[in-house]
Amino acid sequence: MNVAALIDWFETWANPAWQEKWDNCGWQIEPGILTQPAGILVCLTPTLAVMAEAIRLKESGVPVNLIFAHHPLIFSPLKSVTVGNPVADMVRLSIQHGIGVYSAHTNFDQVADGTADVLAQLLNLQDPSPVTPTQDGLGYGRVGTLSPPLSLKALLDKIQAKLAPPELLCSPTADLQQLIRRVAVLGGSGASFLADVSQTGAEVYLTSDCKFHQFQAARDRNIIMIDAGHYATERPACARLVEKLSQAGADWVQLSNQDEDFRQFA
Repeated sequence: MNVAALIDWFETWANPAWQEKWDNCGWQIEPGILTQPAGILVCLTPTLAVMAEAIRLKESGVPVNLIFAHHPLIFSPLKSVTVGNPVADMVRLSIQHGIGVYSAHTNFDQVADGTADVLAQLLNLQDPSPVTPTQDGLGYGRVGTLSPPLSLKALLDKIQAKLAPPELLCSPTADLQQLIRRVAVLGGSGASFLADVSQTGAEVYLTSDCKFHQFQAARDRNIIMIDAGHYATERPACARLVEKLSQAGADWVQLSNQDEDFRQFA
């Protein structure tokens, strides 16, 4: 399957037209590879480290010609392309080595087997539905039921085992043995969806990038907030994307080994 056909398949599943107005999904750099067989390196964030990985693979004989990322490379219009600017260097290396960059962000967040849906599957949530519906059963976040219910301690242990975050942040609670039945999840920065979560009956909300006062707001709504980090909550969907692209017919596809979690706990 060539690159153009693979992108057409993907966009039938997760249409870029569904992205938020502030977002920039779709082609970030297309250096003339549409008719080539699809060789894909999947990552969460398209960085120079991931580009260097793709170049090394290509120089070793692996037919890599596309970095498929969740996060967009370009958010603001480029006013210049100069050496030393990371985005500009990505553009230069992309064209020089014939390795394109494509991003699926808020469109991928909404779909089945997207960022939130994969989290719900990892936690075995029953009858998951969108926290914030958008269209035809799609939407942001997922909320579902734990069957059987788990203690908060057991749920935290399960999240740690499934996502392997460097650290879990959790709302203060006096009872780790409290039974949890209903859980909401949203990969990446999800605190802004707290009001919608509060309408779902969720007792726990798993997301990331939560601030001090957002934890306070969650407690005021009787919701236990769990912050597992941006990387840990979205990287599993990238691994699922590798499976989906392979099944769709990509000639070669692999998850990046150079994807980075930009936070380190001392």
